[in-house]
This record gives sequence, structure tokens and C-alpha cells, in this order.
Amino acid sequence: MTSAIAELLPALRTGTLITLKLTVLATAAALLMSVLAALLRRSRWKAVRVLAAAYVETFRGTSLLVQLFWLYYAFPLLLDIRLPVLTVAVLALGLNYGAYGSEVVRSALEAVPKGQTEAAIALNMSPFQRLRRIIGPQALAIALPSLGNLQIELLKGTSLVSLITLGELTYQGMLLRTYDMSRTTLIFGLILLLYFLIAQLLLLVVRLLERRFPAGRVGA
Repeated sequence: MTSAIAELLPALRTGTLITLKLTVLATAAALLMSVLAALLRRSRWKAVRVLAAAYVETFRGTSLLVQLFWLYYAFPLLLDIRLPVLTVAVLALGLNYGAYGSEVVRSALEAVPKGQTEAAIALNMSPFQRLRRIIGPQALAIALPSLGNLQIELLKGTSLVSLITLGELTYQGMLLRTYDMSRTTLIFGLILLLYFLIAQLLLLVVRLLERRFPAGRVGA
């Protein structure tokens, strides 16, 4: 058993590193899209709100797998532009989970007591200053638990990119299985363990952030 695991580990280690890289990049893209879409849906201009809502509903209402296939296979045919597979994976995951995250961020912004905004206006703060110094930190404290859950979902969603040949953890496991199907149980057992460990690491990061931005500060 030990020797079998030792033989499998190099490929699984490579896949794990790619999964971690993909998760970090896609999380950053999703967070950017979450904040941007949430702010645009609160815009004073109706056209902007409609466009932001269209993005959110489109990516929430369609399959992530189809979005991956569309960006990897259909997009190059449409515009004659072929993107690297990692870029496609980051875009698809970022846009998809960003759409879900935008609702979390929008709800968190609306949950901040209006008196906080009124006090910031009274202090003659600009909209950007209000968001950065007053509204943003309080909304972040509210949104963190839900955003943490979405990040775990995003991690699990990275397994789909194996279908567009990105050599992440699931892809490496499937490749190993083609060489020796007798080790199927061991291979997928190790993959389950590695996903679990990565998820625990992400949860730890979220909990540290929750201590840094305690929800109890909201409304203080």
C-alpha cells in the first residue's frame, strides 16, 4: 500500500498544485465580479442595473459545464481567439461564482444600517470613501461566512475543468486510473482526502478573516 501511494503521489501533487493555483485565481476573479456586479446593481442608472442583472441571471441560470465548453470550444470559433486552458477555467469559474457572490455582497451592503451612510455623508465623505472606510468593512463582515461557503463550492467546481484537459487534481486521478484500473479505489480515496484537506485550509483562512472583521462591529 505504501509503495503504491508513493507511486501515485508525484502526479497527484502536480494536480493539487494546479488545483490550488486555479482556486486562488478563480476566487480572486469571482470576488472582483461579485463586488463589481453588486455595486452596478445599486447604480442610479437603470441601464447599468439591467446589464448587471442580465449578467447575474445568465451565469446563475446556465450550467457551469456548458459555460466552460462554450469558452473553450465555441468562443474560439466565434471570434477566432483561442485562450489558454487555465485562462478559460479562471474566467468560467470567476464569472459563474461571481454571479452568485454578487447577491451575497449586495445583500450585505443593504444590511449595513442606513445611519452609517448618513453619518458618512454628514462628514462630507465621497462615495468611494464611504465604501472603503465605512460601508465596505461592515458589509465584508456580514458577507464573509457566505462567501466562504461559495469558495468551497468553487473548489469543488474546479474538478469540472478536467473535461477541458486542464491537468488539475481530478484530471491527474483519471489519468492514473487509465494506467492501472486496479488502483481505482486508492486513487479516488487519495483525491477525496486531498480535496478535503484543501477545503479545511480554505475554511481556516475564512475563519481568520472573520476574526479580523468581526460581524459584531456592524452598526457600532
